[in-house]
Amino acid sequence: MTLARQHSHELGIDAVSPGVAAQLRVLAAASGARTILEIGTGAGVSGLALLDGAPAATLTTIDVEPDHQQSARASLLSAGNPANQLRLIAGRALDVLPRMNDGAYDLVLVDADTTSLLAYVEHALRIARAGGLVLVPHALWRGKVADPVQRDETVAEFRALLGAIGESETHTVALSTSGDGLLQLVTRAG
Repeated sequence: MTLARQHSHELGIDAVSPGVAAQLRVLAAASGARTILEIGTGAGVSGLALLDGAPAATLTTIDVEPDHQQSARASLLSAGNPANQLRLIAGRALDVLPRMNDGAYDLVLVDADTTSLLAYVEHALRIARAGGLVLVPHALWRGKVADPVQRDETVAEFRALLGAIGESETHTVALSTSGDGLLQLVTRAG
């Protein structure tokens, strides 16, 4: 995890906090996830946490930045994760996600470009199986989401997401305030 955090810093990636990483680990373990999709690879911090909690799972991760994927692959492999459990897809998530099967993943993590956050979460909810988890780190965006004075585009995206999800009757929802926040959704059958 130290190597991945170092690479995140070098690449200018906003990795999840240690507290959120611990939550990801526990949620992956508790869910019994066998298939995990990560939208936004980063340098591998989240992927490492998820696979630490679900060591037998297959991790599919999408990122448009080749440097991020190379760094993540190195971090994941150096942590002992078998190469045959890793599937790194290079490309724009909005081009890749429409081609992914409905209900194919037990757990989906959305940690990518916030300008497309709502679209990513819509795809994640479709791609997650009934009873599956959709997780969105940074949901409180540096404490700015709750501050009415803050109005930048990222804050607006997270507020729109939280508003839309808060009105949903098709998901069980929790928002953790650990680190930068972690939005947790469980998809309901039907």
